[in-house]
Amino acid sequence: MNEHVAVVDLGYGDAGKGTVVDALCAAGSVRAVLRFNGGGQAAHNVVLPSGRHHTFAQFGSGTLRGVPTHLTRFMVVDPLALAAEAAALDNPFHLLTVDEDALLATPWHRAANQRREVARGASRHGSCGMGVGETMSYAIQQPDAPRARDVRSRVSLRRRLAAVEEFYGADADIPLDDVVEAFFAFGQAVAVVDSSYADFLLGDGPCVFEGAQGVLLDEWRGWHPHTTWSTTTFDNVAALCSSFVRLGVVRTYTTRHGAGPFVTADPSLDLAEPHNGVGDWQGDFRVGHFDAVAHRYAVEVAGGVDELAITHLDVPSDNPDLRICTSYDLEGVPWNRIVPGPFRDLTYQEELTALLTRARPGAMRRPVDWSDEIGSLLGTPVTIESWGPRATDKRFPGHVIPGGRTGR
Repeated sequence: MNEHVAVVDLGYGDAGKGTVVDALCAAGSVRAVLRFNGGGQAAHNVVLPSGRHHTFAQFGSGTLRGVPTHLTRFMVVDPLALAAEAAALDNPFHLLTVDEDALLATPWHRAANQRREVARGASRHGSCGMGVGETMSYAIQQPDAPRARDVRSRVSLRRRLAAVEEFYGADADIPLDDVVEAFFAFGQAVAVVDSSYADFLLGDGPCVFEGAQGVLLDEWRGWHPHTTWSTTTFDNVAALCSSFVRLGVVRTYTTRHGAGPFVTADPSLDLAEPHNGVGDWQGDFRVGHFDAVAHRYAVEVAGGVDELAITHLDVPSDNPDLRICTSYDLEGVPWNRIVPGPFRDLTYQEELTALLTRARPGAMRRPVDWSDEIGSLLGTPVTIESWGPRATDKRFPGHVIPGGRTGR
């Protein structure tokens, strides 16, 4: 079997996409990892059996296995952040290709993003402060927004970057000449390719599509305005590939970084989180009981999933208070299903946000078998179980590993 696999988080992010992608790359023969949304704000943690740890942002989570990364046209590429990540990985630029149509995030985008979020005060939307949303917003307004193809030419690059600087107002702390040279050097280090390269990779062997953030943060389907400027469902993958396995990822408990509704949040839960914490821009990292209502909504708006990967299966045994929430209580009225609204209707999504802010956990139970219960509640077979951060902590009941062999 030569199936491609798309890995999508069915929550608010941080469910374990990185460790799942790493496990797939370790277990099978993966041609490449294709990143299909988001940008430098991703934080995908991989821990090797040796104990080596890296939090992947733009490089794919198979990099430590020698698997190439392709940044598709749907990525927002931050050359400065990528250079810093490459240095931490011993500069594996030979494993990286970038689609020439990918947007480039600049220091001016980042600064504008941070100013805008600070100005919101107590009404923050939630942001990683990396300028990804600002880059997307600028590109909607300005058709000549800088793209990866521009790093091939200093002349083109300077023209595009000068326009960004002028749009946001010159900042003495961001010298244009230095940014031009840094971005041009990035263009010398990486292979910038046209759109046919993704087709080549997909035709050359099984690939893994690695998503960023989660469906409940989707720009059109999340709880507006506490969302990302990114399509976090399988839609971008479908635009690149006609056939692939839809693999949804959830934890045994639900988490959320930053502002926005989180019905099952429970501050009394004492769950260790070595790779997440309070951030200057993201805000608090919150944990709560498994939210079957929200995750069912994610499955529905994502167009369905073929398989589930469940991570942190080792956690419930050490946390007897952990439960699964199967319904909400909305001022005395049971609420079992979040009904999706019309696509791209942000007014509807904002109304959902208001309702979810008032909702409380309803029916709660503690299952005997967490994997079976979650699979049943989401109506999807569980084919990957994760009992720890390493690939060796993964079990593959029924999942077909890329490259042709069936996992145990």
